[in-house]
Amino acid sequence: MMLEPSIDELQEKIKSKYTLVTLSARRAREMRYAKDMLIENPKSHKLVGVALEEILAEKLFVKEEDSK
Repeated sequence: MMLEPSIDELQEKIKSKYTLVTLSARRAREMRYAKDMLIENPKSHKLVGVALEEILAEKLFVKEEDSK
C-alpha cells in the first residue's frame, strides 16, 4: 500500500519530519472543528491526510524566521 502524498514529496516542501508531523496534526485538529479545507476534493478521508495534501499543494506552510 502506497501512502499519498509520499514523505519524499512532502519533505521537498518542509524539510523537518518533526515540523511536518506537528503542522499536520495541528491543522487536523483545527479542521475537526472548523471544517474549512484549503483544497478542493481531497483524496484522503482522514483529516491528517487532508492536512498533508494541503502542505503538498503549498496551501499550508511554515514561515521560516531569520536566525540572528
